[in-house]
Parts: sequence; structure tokens; C-alpha cells
Amino acid sequence: MEHFIWNADPVLLHLGPLQLRWYGLLFVGSFFLGLLLLQWIFKREGKDPALLDTLLIYLLVGAVIGARLMHCFAYEPEFYLSHPIEILKIWKGGLASHGGLLGSIVAIWLFCRKYKFDFMWLISRTAIAGTITAACVRFGNFFNSEILGKPTDLPWAVIFERVDMVPRHPVQLYEAFSYLILFALMLFIYLKSSAAFATRILPGVFLAFMFTVRFLLEYTKSRQADYTWSLPITTGQALSLPFIFIGIVWIVWAVRKKEPAQ
Repeated sequence: MEHFIWNADPVLLHLGPLQLRWYGLLFVGSFFLGLLLLQWIFKREGKDPALLDTLLIYLLVGAVIGARLMHCFAYEPEFYLSHPIEILKIWKGGLASHGGLLGSIVAIWLFCRKYKFDFMWLISRTAIAGTITAACVRFGNFFNSEILGKPTDLPWAVIFERVDMVPRHPVQLYEAFSYLILFALMLFIYLKSSAAFATRILPGVFLAFMFTVRFLLEYTKSRQADYTWSLPITTGQALSLPFIFIGIVWIVWAVRKKEPAQ
């Protein structure tokens, strides 16, 4: 059986000693797409979008720091504890989505504290935009030929020629398209629900859906961590379980809580 061969150059442009990589373009670009979405939401709900540029900076810094620290200490702790200066070398790769989410939440909390914004309102709206970033990051992983799937003979398997000639699950695309479905679902809920209900339920939907997908797709991924443990689940699955639990509890709370009287 012939399979699709992927051999894209992860570098989009060479600018002297600098490189513009597809991953970086997709990662940063997703934040600007999210910014456009949030500008529309702010105007739709009568909020002043003037602070969104500042929020974008908070989110970029928080997501990168959180994602980097989670990767270093959850997936390769022995190496980075022995070589702490390597933690700063983000250009070498190594970001973890669980940490990126935690860093973003902290960034939103700090932003709300400084600019007197309602935390629940803002986190529920940024969660919609966050699905775009999650999808773009996985498309970036696909361009980098990283986070590879396990070998398979399925007809849609992909050969990542830069790595080997083994047909593999294109798990990066599985995740990316799943997150785009989540984006459509959350946008539908936002448009069809009251503002109060959307504020309550959207973070729970985001957590439960995204990390259930992440947990299940780990079964099609090659091992990511550089160590082994006795648990029958991977590091990524272990990190996903708390988010899934919180998301389910959040949804139950949101559905059972009565709407405020008009």
C-alpha cells in the first residue's frame, strides 16, 4: 500500500542567521486570529476592546513560559535539572500544551487583577479563541515532523520522511481537526446561549472536550517522555486526567446552577 510521504521543510524563510519556522508562524498567528475573534466578542457584548493588545501580550508570555516549564519538568526532568540553562533555549523546541493552558490561566488572572476585569467572563471567551491556538500548534507539529504517531497500515497513514520511512498515524492532524470541531461547538454554544450560561459552561466544555481528545489520542502516539513509570498510562494522559475531571464537574455545575432572575 502506498502512503502519503511528508517531507516539508519546517523552515519557511531563511533571513540570514535567522529562520522563520512554520511552527512559530502558526503559533503567533493563532494568537492574532484569537485577537480578532475577541475583538468581535467584545464589541458584540459592549466591552471596550482597547485592552486586548495588552491581553495578547499577557497570553503570549504566559503560554510560552507555562508550556516550556511543563515540557522541561514533566517530559525531560532529568536532562533539564542537570542542564538548567537549556530551559531558556526555547528555539530548540519543547512546549507542552498542558503547561501552556496553565500559563494562560495565570496570565488571564493577572490581567484581570490589574485591569479590574471579570475573570470568569474573560476566561470563558478566551477559551473559544484558545481552541484556534491549540489547532495551530498541532499543525505546526505536523510541519516539524514531531509528536509522531505509532506505526500503522491504515490508508491515511503518513510517512514522515525526515524521521524514517515508517507509515504512522498523523496524530497531529487528528488533534488539530478535533480542536477545530471544539471551536465550532463552543462558538455555537456562545451564540445560542445566554451570556450568563455561556460564561459558566464554556470553560468546562473546553477542558472536558480538549483533554478527553488528548487522553484518547495518546494511544496512537509514540512515547514522548524520556523516562518510564509503572502506571499503565502515558505522561500526557496523566496530565490530562485532572483537566478532564475539572471540566466534567464544571459542566455539571454550570447546567445545574439556575439562571439569575431577570
